[in-house]
Amino acid sequence: MAALNPRKPTEARGKTLSIHVVTWNVASAAPPLDLGDLLQLNKDNLNLDMYVIGLQEMNCGIMSLLSDTAFEDPWSSFFMDVLSPLSFVKVSSIRMQGLLLLFFAKHQHLPFVQILSTKSTPTGLFGYWGNKGGVTICLKLYGYYVSIINCHLPPHMANNDQRLEHFDRILEMQNFEGQDIPNILEHDFILWFGDMNFRIDDFGLHFVRESIKNRCYSDLWEKDQLSIAKRHDPLLREFQEGPLLFPPTYKFDKNSNNYDTSEKKRKPAWTDRILWRLKRQPQANPPTQRLPAPHFCLSLRSYVSHMMYCISDHKPVTSTFDLELKPLASAPLITLIPEGLWTMENDMLVSYSLTPDFLSSPWDWIGLYKVGLRHINDYVSYVWVRDNQVSFSDGLSQVYFNTSNIPETEDQFLLCYYSNSLHSVVGISKPFKIQPGSLAEDPLGEAQPHL
Repeated sequence: MAALNPRKPTEARGKTLSIHVVTWNVASAAPPLDLGDLLQLNKDNLNLDMYVIGLQEMNCGIMSLLSDTAFEDPWSSFFMDVLSPLSFVKVSSIRMQGLLLLFFAKHQHLPFVQILSTKSTPTGLFGYWGNKGGVTICLKLYGYYVSIINCHLPPHMANNDQRLEHFDRILEMQNFEGQDIPNILEHDFILWFGDMNFRIDDFGLHFVRESIKNRCYSDLWEKDQLSIAKRHDPLLREFQEGPLLFPPTYKFDKNSNNYDTSEKKRKPAWTDRILWRLKRQPQANPPTQRLPAPHFCLSLRSYVSHMMYCISDHKPVTSTFDLELKPLASAPLITLIPEGLWTMENDMLVSYSLTPDFLSSPWDWIGLYKVGLRHINDYVSYVWVRDNQVSFSDGLSQVYFNTSNIPETEDQFLLCYYSNSLHSVVGISKPFKIQPGSLAEDPLGEAQPHL
């Protein structure tokens, strides 16, 4: 109807983003050979846009941490190997000892994902040790504020009060002083998950195991410590969770689906959880006229555990969400256009236009990538926009690319404009090919841009 009515002003069209969330305490294990079920790669009609992956208890021995500092850790590398051929790019990550948080997005979403902050909140020994606590990625997604928290709270049945204290402390520490970012409780969407370590009160081991065996979970829900806490804590009650229709995910004998058979015989519990919170909309008095709130709603498509994975004493848990929103930012800040036919014989031109409110920096750069890039530093070549600029007029700029160091290939390429001040990709081109030609080896001798 809008197309038939030329007088109607154009509005940003609604968009649905499918987000798959993974939480897994991996108990220092290496990645298994196949993570297709965990990542839902076997579902053809899923059409995911983003992955949010949080791990706890990664191997954090001295040698492992030193190796992971110099190179990508094995889990991050594994996820990138699996997801990059499907056009997912690792946009951001943060690690604190055994805690790891990864955020992947399809490359077409990159200009609309702005990473605002990453933060570690240790709550371990004396409140300073990072074996417990949370790691956070704060971002703007199509103009909306989103915070993602992966946490590992204190263990053991008797430490429930301590768990709740750590939950509150992690939330309180998500301040962004000196940055133009609102308080986390004003963010449009908070996604909080991890090994929360909440246990099942009162019932004995035999009753719990029999209830699990008979799939009678309702009695166990009533004594789940997190469910009880939400009934008494108004703020915690604002965090929603899907129904626990899967067996408790802890504690298993490794390499099996048997609950703990050791001398301790720990009682099974839903320790691994995925919660979310949407921003509360202010309630207007009936006489008060106000604009409708931006369209932003979330629906849960699935909340399941994955019993097939046995490398840990925990089973992984995943959720798939559909996030419906009206983009507050519907056009990229930069529009990139590779000029003419690119060959490997000559310097080539890239034209780009800036929106009026975008402030460029001398440290901005344009990267040339093969389609299927793993992360933003996975460029084939790059140019600094100021050093290689050849013309500028009325918001349109041109820079040149030296193609002599580009490997001859039939692969498709992308151009991405990286803003140093926004710490994000703000423009991306359509895929294109570079025609083969004479190739001269000329490796770059200057300092490479790095995030």
